[in-house]
Amino acid sequence: MAKATKITDTEKEELLSESLDVDTDGFGKSAATSETVLDLRNLQTQFTTKWGTVKAVNGVSYNVKRGETLGVVGESGSGKSVTALSIMRLIPSPPGEITGGEVILNGRDLLKLSEREMTSVRGGEISMILQDPMQALNPVFTIENQVGEAIRIHQGLKGTSLFQRVVDSLKKVRIPAPDSRAKDYPHQLSGGMRQRVVGAIGISSEPSVIIADEPTTSLDVTIQAAYLRLLRQIQQEEGVGIVFITHDFGIVAKMCDRVAVMYAGRIVELADVRTIFNSPLHEYTKALINSVPKLEEKTGRLAQIEGQPPLLHNLPPGDSFAPRSPLKYDEKDASIDPELVEVESGHWVQLSRSSVADFDKYKHLVNY
Repeated sequence: MAKATKITDTEKEELLSESLDVDTDGFGKSAATSETVLDLRNLQTQFTTKWGTVKAVNGVSYNVKRGETLGVVGESGSGKSVTALSIMRLIPSPPGEITGGEVILNGRDLLKLSEREMTSVRGGEISMILQDPMQALNPVFTIENQVGEAIRIHQGLKGTSLFQRVVDSLKKVRIPAPDSRAKDYPHQLSGGMRQRVVGAIGISSEPSVIIADEPTTSLDVTIQAAYLRLLRQIQQEEGVGIVFITHDFGIVAKMCDRVAVMYAGRIVELADVRTIFNSPLHEYTKALINSVPKLEEKTGRLAQIEGQPPLLHNLPPGDSFAPRSPLKYDEKDASIDPELVEVESGHWVQLSRSSVADFDKYKHLVNY
């Protein structure tokens, strides 16, 4: 059995070298354009269980521009990852089923494509970076084999040409000595290296959109910063749109252009990152931000969101967040199913008296 190779000081310096040249506000300048590459319209996904029908994604709509990073945040079980799997059409069936909506990628509705057509789309036009590289990588295949698979399928390269593209992909994610590393197995690489390999697989066929599902969960803080900076550099070079799923608001503040906040399978607020942090409207968004400790303040007990997320197979009628809301409201207010309304240019919120303190300011936008 081959021994795991240790990362050398030289390799570590190369891994972290990007930290020397970065703007002070984040992990690099935004590369967002006005061209929409991914557009979700009223996406609905449900699972049939013995307890009932679980509405995991309940009418989600958002879009991603070329070169833009859209952050998707929310508690566990809010529907972030299921939305991503629905986009890729990787929902296990049964028990899962995409029951409605549209997923428009480069002008085509992915939900109308055959499975054979989707095979050419996955890893080609759109790819996914999973949160655990050891789960994502096959331990019995070399890095060359795993990075080269998508290139071979989508671009038809073989032999020396294929190997050179694999090496180029590893170079793009700043893996030192890519020629020799390509011959290694996943267990011979460090956690940060494995995460970069997963990133290399994601960008190997130059997709229009990358879905990054908590890609830094298994990384230490130093390597995490270098990896995020690397993603932003690749985005600037390739113009790829990124859907970044995370629980970390620190990453959101530095990495994302816009933020979608999800709760109980729906988007409750969507706006640019500065608006979300400086002027949030929905009480759930405020609670998420307030639960993050601030270094400049002395903190005792961290703020928490009272109550528990609702059971998705038994959602309360109307506003799902109402039972946990700190606002005063009556049962009639909570029973109204709130609409996602654009209250200001680019700022959307699920408008209800039970979850939005400034409801009266915007009530003219709805008919309830």
